[in-house]
Amino acid sequence: MCAAALSPDEYINRELSWIAFNQRVLAQALDQRTPLLDQAKFSAIFSNNLDEFFMVRVASLKSQVEAGISTPSEDGQTPFEQLQTIREHLLPLLKQQQEHYRYQLKQQLRDHNVQLLDYAQLNQPQCAWVDDYFQTSIFPVLTPLAVDPAHPFPFVSNLSLNVAAVVRDPETDQRQLARIKVPKKNLPRFVAIPSQLSNDNPEPIHTAIPVEQAIAFNLELLFPGMTIEGHYFYRVTRDADLELRDLEADDLMLALEQGLRKRRMGGEVVRLEVANEMPGDVIDMLMTGLNVEEADLYKIDGPLGLDDLFGLTGLPISKLKSKSHTGQTPSTLARTQQNLIDEGAIKPEEFETIFSVMRQQDILLHHPYDLFSTTVEEFINQAADDPKVMGIKMTLYRTSTDSPIIAALIRAAENGKQVMALVELKARFDEDNNIQWARHLERSGVHVVYGVLGLKTHTKIVLVVRKEKEKLQSYVHIGTGNYNSKTSKLYTDLGLLSTRPELGKDLVELFNYLTGFSKQQSFRRLLVAPVTLRKGMESLIRREIDHAKAGRQGVIRAKMNSLVDPDIIALLYEASQVGVQIELIIRGMCSLIPGREGLSDNIKVISIVGQFLEHSRIFWFANGDEPEAYIGSADWMTRNLDRRVEAITPIEEPALRRKLERLLDLYIQDNRGAWDMHVDGSFTQRMPGDDQPECNSQIQLTSLWSRGLHPGQ
Repeated sequence: MCAAALSPDEYINRELSWIAFNQRVLAQALDQRTPLLDQAKFSAIFSNNLDEFFMVRVASLKSQVEAGISTPSEDGQTPFEQLQTIREHLLPLLKQQQEHYRYQLKQQLRDHNVQLLDYAQLNQPQCAWVDDYFQTSIFPVLTPLAVDPAHPFPFVSNLSLNVAAVVRDPETDQRQLARIKVPKKNLPRFVAIPSQLSNDNPEPIHTAIPVEQAIAFNLELLFPGMTIEGHYFYRVTRDADLELRDLEADDLMLALEQGLRKRRMGGEVVRLEVANEMPGDVIDMLMTGLNVEEADLYKIDGPLGLDDLFGLTGLPISKLKSKSHTGQTPSTLARTQQNLIDEGAIKPEEFETIFSVMRQQDILLHHPYDLFSTTVEEFINQAADDPKVMGIKMTLYRTSTDSPIIAALIRAAENGKQVMALVELKARFDEDNNIQWARHLERSGVHVVYGVLGLKTHTKIVLVVRKEKEKLQSYVHIGTGNYNSKTSKLYTDLGLLSTRPELGKDLVELFNYLTGFSKQQSFRRLLVAPVTLRKGMESLIRREIDHAKAGRQGVIRAKMNSLVDPDIIALLYEASQVGVQIELIIRGMCSLIPGREGLSDNIKVISIVGQFLEHSRIFWFANGDEPEAYIGSADWMTRNLDRRVEAITPIEEPALRRKLERLLDLYIQDNRGAWDMHVDGSFTQRMPGDDQPECNSQIQLTSLWSRGLHPGQ
C-alpha cells in the first residue's frame, strides 16, 4: 500500500530548504554570542556551502533549462522558476554576510588587535613591506593575459579569484582589459604583515591585507609603460558535477580521472561574482567573454570568496574561539589501549583486547565525545596486528589524508590477512583522494573493489573475522559517519561495536552483495538500501499508524541530515492525521511541512546548528510499550533509499537504546542551538527565557562525557 501522492502545496522546495539551512549557518556568524574567530569560521562555511550548491544544484537546474525541460518539481516549480527563486532568496543573505564582515567582524577583531586592512589603510612602512613582498613572492608567478582581437578571452578556471585590469596605452590612447589570476593555491589569501610595522598599535597580534590587493596596487610592474585606469575583482563558479555512465571498475576510475581534470577547469559558468564598484562596460566584457547571463551575475559589496576566512581560525587566540574539545575513551574500553602499557599507565596483565570487551557487550559510540582514535581506529589497529584475525572488510567513503585506518589495512595485508576495502570512487569532491587511496591500497596487497554497478556505496561498515576455538567469530562496526580521523572531531556521529551473530551474518552477506554477483533480497536484522530499507522504514511508520488507530500511543522520533523523499513525507502526514506524535530533528533540508492544520498537526521539526556538524541518524519508534531504535548511514532522501547502498542497524541492548532516547531528549530540549521550523518553511532560533537556564545540547554532551557520564546516567 503506497502513501497518497503529495500536492504541490504539501511539499517545500528542496533548494529553498537548503538555502534556509545555509541561512542558519550564516546566523551562527551573525550571532554576537558566537566568539569572533568562530564567526569567521561560520561565514566561511556559508560561502563554501554556497560554492558547492552552485557547482551542483544550480548547475543541474541550468542544464535542465538549457535542455528545454520544464517538468515541475514536487512543489510545482519549473527549473527556470526555481533558478529565479533561488536568486531572490540568496541576494539578501549575501548582503547580510558582507555587512557582517565589514561592519562587525573586522571592527571587533580590531578591538582585539587583529587588523584586516585594505591597502589604502596601510602606513608607509607597511606599504613598503607589502610592495617588497609582492616583488619577491608574488610577481614572478603572475601571468597577465590581454583581452583584445589578437588575444581571445582567456579561460577562467573554477572558483578562481581574478583581477580585471583596465589599462590605456598613452601612445595610441587605446583602452584594454587584462586578466590576472590570483595564485591562491600557492599564497595565503590574507598576507600577514610584520606587527612591528604598525604605528597606531604597538602590539597587534595579527595584521594582514587580502593578497589580491597586494597585486592590484602593484599593477604598474605588470604593465610597464601603460596607464592603469582601474582594477576590479571577479570570481567564477562553474558546473562541477561529474556525469558518469555505469562503467566497469577500471573504466570508472579512468572516466573519473578524466572528469576530475575537466572539473578542475570546470564546465559552463553558473555564477559570476564581481566587485560592486566594477564599471558596467567591464562587466559587459566579462559577461560576453564568459558567456554569462544577467541572472548569473552577482554584485558583491566587499571581498569575494569569503570561504578563505577559514585561514583566520588558525590564529593562536583562544579567547576568540569556542573552547576546544577533546573526546574521551569510553570507560568500557579504558583497558584496551595498547599505548597505556607503553606509557606504564596499566600493567601488561591488566590489558584487555577490544575483542574480549566486545564479546561481553555491545558498545555504542558517540563521536566526537567518544574519541575516534581510541575506539574505531583502535578496533582496526588491533585487528591488523592480532594473529587470530583472518580477515578485515570495510567500506571507505571519505577518509582523511595520512589516515591511520589506511595504514592499518596495509599493515594487515602485509601480515598475511585477507583484507578487502570497498572504496567509493564517486564520493562527490573526494573522488581524487579516493582514487589515490585505492591505488595505494592495491599496491600494498589489499583487495580493492568499487561497489555495485549503478549505485553509490554510502554505508559505513567494518567486518573483522577472528578464529577462536576452531570457529570463526565476527566482530562488526556499523556507523553513521565516515572513517575519517579529521571529521570525527568535527561531526557528531554514532557507531555500534557488536559481536551479535545475526549482525555478523548480515555483514558477511552484505559484503558479498557489494563485491560479487549476489542478489541478496533479505537480511536478518539490518535494513539495507536499495533492498529492504525503504520497505522497512515504511513498515515501521505504518506500525505506529496501526498502534494509533487501535487506541495505543503512536510515537516517532527521528534525527537525520535531510528529509525530502515524497513517499516518506506523505506517510508521515498520514501518521500525523491518525494521531501519531512525530518529533523530527533535521539538520539540513526538510521538505515536510510541520504543524499545518489537518495535514501535519502532530509533527514538530527542529534543526540543530552548533560547534559540531550534526551528522548522526537515529530512528526511534514507540511500538506500543516495546520501543525500537535504529542508527545508520541513510537519510530519508530518495537517493539514500533507492540509489545508494546504505545500512541501518537496530540497537537491541535496552541500556543502549535508553541512551539514544535520552540523547533525543537533549536535542529536543535544546534552547540555544535549536531552531523551530514553521508551517511556511521558515525557522526561528530558540532563546532561553529570562528565568530559564541555557540548554545547549552539544555543550551538555561535552560536559557529560568530560565527567565520564552519558545520556541516561
